[in-house]
Amino acid sequence: MDKTSLDGLPIPQRYGAILTIIIGIAMAVLDGAIANVALPTIARDLNASAASSIWIVNAYQIAIVVSLLTLSFLGDMFGYRRVYQCGLVLFTLTSLFCALSDSLLTLTLARVAQGFGGAALMSVNTALIRLIYPYRSLGRGMGINSFVVAVSSAAGPTIAAAILSVASWQWLFLINVPLGILALLLAIKYLPPNATRSAKPKFDLPSAVMNALTFGLLITALSSFAQGQSTVLVLVELAALLLIGSLFIRRQLKLPVPLLPVDLLRIPLFSLSIGTSVCSFCAQMLALVSLPFFLQTVLGRSEVETGLLLTPWPLATMVMAPLAGYLIERVHAGLLGGLGMIMMAGGLFALALLPSAPADTDIIWRMALCGAGFGLFQSPNNHTIITAAPRQRSGGASGMLGTARLLGQSAGAALVALMFNLFATHGTHISLLLAGTLATIAAVISSLRITQPRASE
Repeated sequence: MDKTSLDGLPIPQRYGAILTIIIGIAMAVLDGAIANVALPTIARDLNASAASSIWIVNAYQIAIVVSLLTLSFLGDMFGYRRVYQCGLVLFTLTSLFCALSDSLLTLTLARVAQGFGGAALMSVNTALIRLIYPYRSLGRGMGINSFVVAVSSAAGPTIAAAILSVASWQWLFLINVPLGILALLLAIKYLPPNATRSAKPKFDLPSAVMNALTFGLLITALSSFAQGQSTVLVLVELAALLLIGSLFIRRQLKLPVPLLPVDLLRIPLFSLSIGTSVCSFCAQMLALVSLPFFLQTVLGRSEVETGLLLTPWPLATMVMAPLAGYLIERVHAGLLGGLGMIMMAGGLFALALLPSAPADTDIIWRMALCGAGFGLFQSPNNHTIITAAPRQRSGGASGMLGTARLLGQSAGAALVALMFNLFATHGTHISLLLAGTLATIAAVISSLRITQPRASE
């Protein structure tokens, strides 16, 4: 194994490498949320119905979920740098196609292709960080990455509103073109190659197809159930999911290097960290989707006030994520993650128990507590997921990290819709209570990791 892969990159090259990771992952995560704000405008401009315009968002998310693990496996095969560079080229070109689209169909197809580009960036970004940073400083690299992901996720609507206030919706996508070109130039110059290895894992096409069908059916079945669609349709989707999913997992158990890293899930530290991640992102999405409705319909705040009152969450995460990345080098990740999730659960339950006419300060400190707890949790958890896996399986670990986040977010959004359908007058309140419960479960799972030895090189 070459020395660079073990000791990270020297300082000047390290800064250039982490900058291309920051730009790429920020674009990929932002584009998952940035189009939401512009949907009414885009639908009107393209003469599409409000319901059909949802595909502009769904197409991107589904494309990422169905391809993330396949692309992370290709990273293990051909190099994380190569997959990341190809992802930047595809994401940049398809962003231009999105901006030039003149119908809902062409925009949806462009968003599918853009989703594949985004998946390539998300699938190997944390594996690359493992090559960029020396092991003793890996926590800081993970802290930066967690910071960018958390802030991009939370700040998407705000950034979209700012762009739309001075430009047309096409600029939501056009802005990616110069950023993508800059990130590609940096990637070509600074990103490190994979360590040399004696044998490459073999790509299994049936596994890739079954992976796409399994995760695609999971997301669509969740959405169909939450939206109250035909029971027959939901049952058909679930039956197909169970059949294909069981065949997929059975096939993975027979492969020496599986696409779905079931071998990594046998590592207790890894599987506990993945479980914690799914619960935490589900709780976060339950809160972030339901809170705007809670603030406006229950508490009577305006749209502008809602945006300002939500801001303490990402701000607190911005402060805490880098600090957590520093602390991981000194404190067990299970303890940090458990403490972070307890803080977040406390904030969520406090939001659910707000008085009927709260002052802004009552809302602000609760939001900040949620954001600080999430920031304290995420960096150590990501660090543990990556370091618990063998170095040559960093791509698979990185893909599972991204898959856990997206599954948690998709489940959280679906649960909000379900709560709104089941509890017409108290849907927002129930969603916040459920989010607090999931954060508590995440705290318990995270704390179980304290008994596990720390991951080491």
